[in-house]
Amino acid sequence: MFGKRLAIALLAWFALLGLAACGGGTESQEEAARNNVDAMSREHANDTATPSPAADIALERAVVTERLPYAEVNEELVYGHFVFPADMVEPLPAVIVIHEWWGLNEGVEAMADRIAAEGYIVLAVDLFGGKSAATPAEARELMMRVVENPEPANENLRQAYDFVKNTAGAPRIGSLGWCFGGSWSLNTALLFPDELDAAVIYYGQVTNDEERLRPLNVPLLGIFAADDSGIRVESVREFEAALERLRKDYDIRIFDGVGHAFANPTGNNYDAESAHEAWGLVVEFLRSNLGAGGT
Repeated sequence: MFGKRLAIALLAWFALLGLAACGGGTESQEEAARNNVDAMSREHANDTATPSPAADIALERAVVTERLPYAEVNEELVYGHFVFPADMVEPLPAVIVIHEWWGLNEGVEAMADRIAAEGYIVLAVDLFGGKSAATPAEARELMMRVVENPEPANENLRQAYDFVKNTAGAPRIGSLGWCFGGSWSLNTALLFPDELDAAVIYYGQVTNDEERLRPLNVPLLGIFAADDSGIRVESVREFEAALERLRKDYDIRIFDGVGHAFANPTGNNYDAESAHEAWGLVVEFLRSNLGAGGT
């Protein structure tokens, strides 16, 4: 049974991590990233780190979850939330899930389970070194650490990709993230411009830098909010125009009447109707580009 073979592969991976330890962007990119931290601080100023209603939606099928080490960064093991359908009998496509600015918390884990129930192996990564935020001030501090030194996050995601591809055996791999994680979903596509098979960006920071985007051969789905004052519609349209000029494979959707974080696993900005519509787009996009195990 594939589940048993996967367990053996995971044990071998743990042993490998136990035996071996394994630059920022341009100034303008770094400045934009810092400005994004400020914008997120404003958007979440009155928010709380409580799971949103997205975390309470019933799963389509049973899943198996594990907390396991998938990477070693700066001589420290990195643990993620690994989940797959309980009835899995062969390797499935994988989705690397990247948390919001709150960190890898129970809301994000619940959403990872929901994605897995659609027929995927899912690895919800941790870019905050085992920490999660309880307040906007704590979230800002954690996000700023990554912005000021992004290379550990890049290395984290490189090893996450290696884990789902070579240890879990995923034949196709996508990425998905919200807010801070939406930015890093795009960054994951830029790290693996020919290898990644799909990327979902929920209202993350984007770029219109054509030199950065030119190598990209990854289908993109962008979910954005018309009333988002942090990720402004103008910047989204500039991103979309750059993708169009470069003839990339993309689908940009801007939802009217909602603001930032309207579909987040965490916080108070959840809008059920728009989040449900966006989820339908995500499920179809992943199925079209990754395939999925039958439900």
